[in-house]
This record gives sequence, structure tokens and C-alpha cells, in this order.
Amino acid sequence: MPARPRRTARALVAAVAAVGLVAGCTDDGGTPPGDRPGDRPAAEQAPPPSPSERLGLAPGWGPTRAELDRAARRVGRLRLPDLAGQLIVARYAGTRAPSELVRRLHLGGVVVFDENVAGPEALRGAMRTLQRDARRGWPLMTAVDQEGGLVERVGGAVTAYPAFMAAGAAGDRGLTRRAYRALGGELRRTGLNTDLAPVADVTSGPADPVIGSRSPGSSPAAVAAQSLAAARGLREAGLVPVVKHFPGHGSLTTDSHVALPVQTRSVAQLRRVDLAPFAAAVEAGLPAVMVGHIAVQAVDPGVPATLSRPVVHGMLRERLGFGGLVVSDALEMAAVRGRPEPAVRFLAAGGDVVLMPADPAAARASIVRAVRQDRLPRRRLEQAAARMVALLEHQAATGGGGAAPGSAAGAARRLSAAAVTVVAGPCSGPLSSEPVVPLGSSGSVAAFRSAAGAAGLALGSVRYVKPPRPERTGNRRKDRRRLAAWRRIEPRQVVEGTPVHLIGPGGTAPDDGIVVATDRPWVLGTSTAPVRVATYGSGPSAMGALVAVLTGEARAPGRLPVQVSGVERPGC
Repeated sequence: MPARPRRTARALVAAVAAVGLVAGCTDDGGTPPGDRPGDRPAAEQAPPPSPSERLGLAPGWGPTRAELDRAARRVGRLRLPDLAGQLIVARYAGTRAPSELVRRLHLGGVVVFDENVAGPEALRGAMRTLQRDARRGWPLMTAVDQEGGLVERVGGAVTAYPAFMAAGAAGDRGLTRRAYRALGGELRRTGLNTDLAPVADVTSGPADPVIGSRSPGSSPAAVAAQSLAAARGLREAGLVPVVKHFPGHGSLTTDSHVALPVQTRSVAQLRRVDLAPFAAAVEAGLPAVMVGHIAVQAVDPGVPATLSRPVVHGMLRERLGFGGLVVSDALEMAAVRGRPEPAVRFLAAGGDVVLMPADPAAARASIVRAVRQDRLPRRRLEQAAARMVALLEHQAATGGGGAAPGSAAGAARRLSAAAVTVVAGPCSGPLSSEPVVPLGSSGSVAAFRSAAGAAGLALGSVRYVKPPRPERTGNRRKDRRRLAAWRRIEPRQVVEGTPVHLIGPGGTAPDDGIVVATDRPWVLGTSTAPVRVATYGSGPSAMGALVAVLTGEARAPGRLPVQVSGVERPGC
């Protein structure tokens, strides 16, 4: 796939200067002498623009010119209400195919969540039914938010992966590409064709409340390398990867699910850090970018980026030169909730796919109303719809038919094994000389116990003890008081073996035994435990990698992809 060249600031200045020079040589009609159709022989006159050229669309990010032209012709024939619906990708309820909803509103697609999944085969059947019954002849975007770690929306249908920070800790682009190609194969087989991943946000550290381990790390270059590798792997499996969250969410301290984050960095600072991975994605010709609900004070103060033309059209389209599909973050989120006509404003800003509006029917009606009132050109809708249809049809022709459920398990194990990081304790040999006792959430403990059983690692036990029950004295009132006081005493935990503290999101780390960060590694800096490990996940692959290191069967090759205060060694 040829990469679309990045338009640097210098190139943009040169282009503007060139336009100015040409304009200075025009006649009264604004056309340079000799360039008017009547001034040239008929054989030399340029051919008329194609349908996609008339919409201002250019290839270089996926679809060919022929695919863009075909899509432009098709969407140009749609009724206005259907054209408006084509731009909306909505959430739905239940595990059955939402055919009636999609057909009635002519939706462009749906987003699948855990509550829509009854298993891999059931999901595959529902997506097949949806494509067959709801949108005859039209491609349908069937999207999922499947990053790995905490963000796995169809975890019961495909192999569980560690958080994306595992890729940063492993530092192997080829491994990341292969791992996400394997994951993409499983997703494709279930009938999904778009992954709202990978994350290209550069995390700023423990004050980052939203991204954290969802990011590959804190180095813009490393984040760019890993997000490109993951996106290419997904694309090779036949999925549309959506790089997110432009212009960068990792340096913010507010969660856009609950409020509007405000980005106070200068444009120069953004260009050096937050924008760098997105610039790399555009230069590499990746097909889709998600815009986050972030107010960029240096560009459009107080306005979410999703609703800001200076950000979407100005920064992403013009400054970075992105001609591909622009997807909004979910419009049901609090950062944009309550703002008038968010779907209309997103499209007016230069976006294409209206993702998860709170009320899809109301969003469609608002778009139709805006066009009929001449507040939004129909051409803008056709441009967005043509991009979406062309990309889906282009991607459908790539990749295979998908891979069987569980086929990515080996890839997930290899990624986890390459990522596991020991920041304190021996770098070789067993990390414990006695049976170990996993402590933590029920899910992580169960995964650890299963991995330990498969590896033959001895497990200790946990007992809870209290003082003996008080004996009766014969004084009924006194006995009742003593018994009530005894019942209020919390049992004391007695761990018979080396405790393995599996610390997940929001957890605190003790200073004894083996402390394992199963999500954000910053918690390791708050402990003085003799052995401290980061796994970036708590699923089967991460716990299997952890057990192999604890037994001394494998070394821990990973290195912290972020700075952790209180940790002297970034890895072995």
C-alpha cells in the first residue's frame, strides 16, 4: 500500500506561496492566461474530474481511486435521511442481530460490547444475519473496542491479550505486528471488521487517569513504532484499525467519560510529543483516526476536538495531511453530552463516522435538518459516506476468512513472555524457594492458580484465624457483650508460603513477598518488597509468563516503557 506523504509545515508554506504566485498572474477572470479551456487545443484539455475527485477525495490511505469513485456514485444516489444514517455507527442491546434498527435508520454500522456477545459462534451468526438482512448490497461497519488488558469488549469470544503497554515493554515491532495479526484473525472470523484500536496516546505517568497501560509507553517514538506495528497487524488480518485518540489523551488528567479534558500544551509541545505518533500513522498511510473529546486551548479554547474544525480540519486534515476516515469518540460521553447537535458539529468539523450517539434516530434527524436548513452541505455528507463505504469494501477484499477461536493464544503468550519485567529481585533462577500463595482479585488469582498447576508450581494456603470464642460466665448480659465484641473482631490472615500480591487497577502494594503489577507499573515504586514484577495483564497469557519467571524456567526480558519513581532498575 503506497504511503501518503506527510505534509510538513515547510511544504504547506511552499504550497501556499505557489498558489499566491499563480494568482498574481491571472487575468480578470481569475484564470492564468493559456490555462483557460478555450486557450488550449481540445486534445490537451484535462479530463473532467471523477466522482470522488469532485468530492475532494484522494487515495493513499487504503481505497484506490476506482473504489472511491464507485463509493461516491453509490452514496450520491441515497436519499438524504439514508445518507445521514449511513454516517452513524450505533450501540445496540441484546445478543441478537439488530437488523430492524440498522435497516430503519440505514445505519452505517454497529459497535459490539460484552452484553452483545453470547459466545464466538453466536456473535458470528448475529453479524452474518445483520449483513444479510439489514444492509443488502451495502457494507456495514461492525466495530469493537478490543485493545487488550482492561479494554476487551468481546473477551469471551476471542483470546484475551495483555494491555498494550506489554508491547512497549517487549519493544519488538515484529512481535507486536504478528500478535495483533493473530488477534485480528479471530475478530474477523466472528464477523467484526473494525477494531477501535490501537491506542497512539503517549502516557504522561501516574496522573494519567484514562490511558495508563493502554498506551505502549511514554516515548513518542516508541508509541509510534508499536501503534503502527499493531495497526499493520490488524490490517493484514482484514480489519480496519482506528488509531486513537487524536490529538492525544495521555498527557491529560481528566477522564473524558466524565468531563471535558483541557489540553494546555502549546502547538509546538503537542507536535513534539502527543501528535508525533499520529503524524507517523498518517505518513504510513493508515486508514482511520479517532478524534477524542479534548479541548485544545492553543487552537480552539473550550471546544472538544471532535466538534472543532480548527482541530479536525486544520490540524489533522491540513497540517498532517490526513485524507482517510475520521471517527469520533463515543458521542454519548460526558465531555460532549449536553452540547447542541454534536453529530452535526462533528461532520462540519471535517469528521466522517458519528460513533455511538446517545440517540441514533435523533442524531440522524439533526443531520437531515442541518442539511435542509443549509447549515451543512450535502456534499460534506457524501464525502464522509464515500470514505466509509470505500474503506469497508477495500478492506473486505484483503485478509482471509479469519482464524478459529483460541488460535491467537500462542501469540498472546509470546507477547506476555517478552513483556514480563522484573524491577527488583534476581534476574535468573527461581524467585521463591517455598510454595507461593496468590492474593488479589478472584479473576487474577484463578488465572495464576491455573498457570501454576500447569507448570507444577507448588501452592501454599491461606487461613483466617480469630481468638477463641469467649467462654460463658453465667452472667447473661456480660456474656452477650463479650460475644458481640468477639464477633466484631476481623479474622487475621495467615499465609502459609510466599505471598504473590497481584495488584490491579487502583490497588496498593505491600512491602512483603512478591509484588506483581498486573496493570499500571507505577504501583511498583510504592513498595519495598524484595521481588517486584510487572506483567501488564492478569489473564492466562500474563499469568503463564509470570509463573515461568517465578519458577526460573524463563527469564524476564521486558523493560519498563515508562519512568517509575521509586524503582532503580527498569528491568533485567
